[in-house]
Amino acid sequence: MREIRVTDLLDNTIYEQRRGDFRSRIIALKKDRGMNLGPILRLVFENRDTLLFQIQEMLFVERTTDPQKRAEEVEIYRPMLPTRSTLSATLMIEITEEGRIRETLDTLQGLDRGPYLHLAFGGERVTAQFEPDRSTDEKLSSVHYLTFPFTEKQRSQFLGLSEGERVMLLSDHPRYSAMTILSPGAIRSLQGDLSDE
Repeated sequence: MREIRVTDLLDNTIYEQRRGDFRSRIIALKKDRGMNLGPILRLVFENRDTLLFQIQEMLFVERTTDPQKRAEEVEIYRPMLPTRSTLSATLMIEITEEGRIRETLDTLQGLDRGPYLHLAFGGERVTAQFEPDRSTDEKLSSVHYLTFPFTEKQRSQFLGLSEGERVMLLSDHPRYSAMTILSPGAIRSLQGDLSDE
C-alpha cells in the first residue's frame, strides 16, 4: 500500500472546503471496514484513505499549519498503514453507561496482552498484535491500535477466498467471548489491503 506523505495532505483551508465530501466518502468506506464484535467491541480496519482522513481531521481540528508538526502527525500514523502481509485496525471499547466504564474495562483486563482476538478463515487463524504500552496493569485503554500479521500461506489463502467462504472475527478472552462474520464487501476490501497493487 502506498505510503502517506506530507505532500498528500491538503492545506487546512482547502480541506475545510472539501471536508464534507471527504467525510461522506470515508463514512461509506467504513461501512464495510467497521464491525461490532459482541456488544461493546468495535473494530475499524484501517487503510490509506481512513488514515489520511484521520490525519487531515487532526490537523484541521487543531489548526496545525507548522510543517514540522504536520510531518510528525504523518509519522505517528505511518505504522498503522497495512502492508502486503499485515492488516491494521483500531479497536474501540464502547461503554455507554458512565457508571460501568471502570468495571467493564477491569473485566477485559489482559485483552491487549493475550492471544484473544483473531481473524479465522479456511482453518487458519490470524491473531491480532496490539500496539504496546497503551494500557497499564491497573487500567485498560478504551482505544487500541492493532495489526493482524499474515504468513505468506495465510495471505495467499485469504486472497484466494471464493465467494461465499466465511471469514470470522472472534474474541476468545476468558470474560468476553464473541464472534462476527465479515460481509462479502468487508472481505473484498481487506483483500485489497493485502494485494500487491
